[in-house]
Amino acid sequence: MKDRSSISAFFPCLNEVNAIENVVKVAIETMSQLTDDYEVIVVNDGSTDGSKEVLSRMLGEYENLKVIHHGINRGYGAALKSGFANSTKDLIFYADGDGQYDLRELHVLYDLLGEEIDMVNGIRANRSDPFYRILAGRMYNIFVKIVFRIKLKEVDCNFRLIRKNVFDRISINSDTGVICVEMVKKIERAGYRIKQIPVHHYSRRHGSSRFFTTRRLIRVFYALFKLWWKLVIRCDYS
Repeated sequence: MKDRSSISAFFPCLNEVNAIENVVKVAIETMSQLTDDYEVIVVNDGSTDGSKEVLSRMLGEYENLKVIHHGINRGYGAALKSGFANSTKDLIFYADGDGQYDLRELHVLYDLLGEEIDMVNGIRANRSDPFYRILAGRMYNIFVKIVFRIKLKEVDCNFRLIRKNVFDRISINSDTGVICVEMVKKIERAGYRIKQIPVHHYSRRHGSSRFFTTRRLIRVFYALFKLWWKLVIRCDYS
């Protein structure tokens, strides 16, 4: 399995002090089985719970680890943009830093990314979230697929392996969670070839989601409207 395509794996982190260390350890263990040339990046998006201190300690323990610190919370999209910008390898893998995915399944994505495929996208086979989150997620997914004319089965499953050169042709600009809609829409429109595969999804063991607040929901739908106006109405993909 060694000496194959190099990989950057990155994880956005916001107040995941109880999860991020294990995420990094499993990522490094998994990546070392796939290739000799890899890096693991954590984007600390203004955490205030001790995540910064844990990551700073881990920097001295793992030579393949890089940590990007945002001084303040800049948003999920900003964290992803930092991850993509600091990834240097041939392939880029990213997942959320909350430990809800089995990172060992990167093996499956890696093996599926043949010469004819540009991105492998996970699909949560059995989403392990509270009922209201599953329902809201399904409604959101249906909505954005229809409004943005997206073919991908699950837009917001953040378990993806992408060729780095995809970003030579597309740019991503959103600072909020709608970055996933923007990225998938632009990748599909550019004609890149996508493979989808079911992956496991687990309940949160630590912390809680910060998405379902009135303020955040208003921001998301306002950002979706602006993105829809730009991509669908104006056909501006810059």
